[in-house]
Amino acid sequence: MLTQIAAGTLGVELGRVHALIGDSTLPPASPAVGSTGTASWSTAVIDACRQLRDELGQRGGVVPPEGLEVSVNTAAELGAQPPMSRYAFGAQFAEVRVDMDSREIRVPRMLGVFAAGKIMNPKLARSQLLGGMIWGLSMALHEESVLDREFGDYLNHDLAQYHIPVNADVASIDVRWINEEDPNIGPAGAKGIGEIGIVGVAAAIANAVYHATGIRVRDLPIRIDRLIDAAPAAR
Repeated sequence: MLTQIAAGTLGVELGRVHALIGDSTLPPASPAVGSTGTASWSTAVIDACRQLRDELGQRGGVVPPEGLEVSVNTAAELGAQPPMSRYAFGAQFAEVRVDMDSREIRVPRMLGVFAAGKIMNPKLARSQLLGGMIWGLSMALHEESVLDREFGDYLNHDLAQYHIPVNADVASIDVRWINEEDPNIGPAGAKGIGEIGIVGVAAAIANAVYHATGIRVRDLPIRIDRLIDAAPAAR
């Protein structure tokens, strides 16, 4: 994404830009966590590329033998922004089918609709959001850490015991987004989409299970035994 943003700002082909990150010779940078990726770093990349274009313009487009280098620090720029919410938002929808004899749950369809500023790369964004929704499905129905309370260790250390969804568990998932323009979120107009695909999926599935069975499960994952042991709630 940084390569794409730089190439677009410089007005050159993608293959002419090489982004170097994760090298110990470079200055420290924030980690790619908490949805701080494209939305955060793009400001510095765009500012640097604009400065580079200005330098080239002053030199008549001629690059000196020693090359050109610019450095950008966005701390002051970001610190001067007015305090306001700049979050991404999403809505999750799920259809479930519950076998009332075995209490097995299947999720044949899910839909996620998101507002995350300008989508810089639709292909990558869809993949990110789709993966997040699968993660949310896993949270709702599969993943659970079992703690040994005597020794304080986890008992299910491997994928044979720590369950995650496989292809058969993931049916139709549709990802869509709303074109959103927010002038207060930086020059790229992008918002973070790292976690927003996960948020809401487990709640949507739990609500659909309640709608299908009348059983309100408040502890994840929604296991078969939790549906067998619970009585349908009064409606």
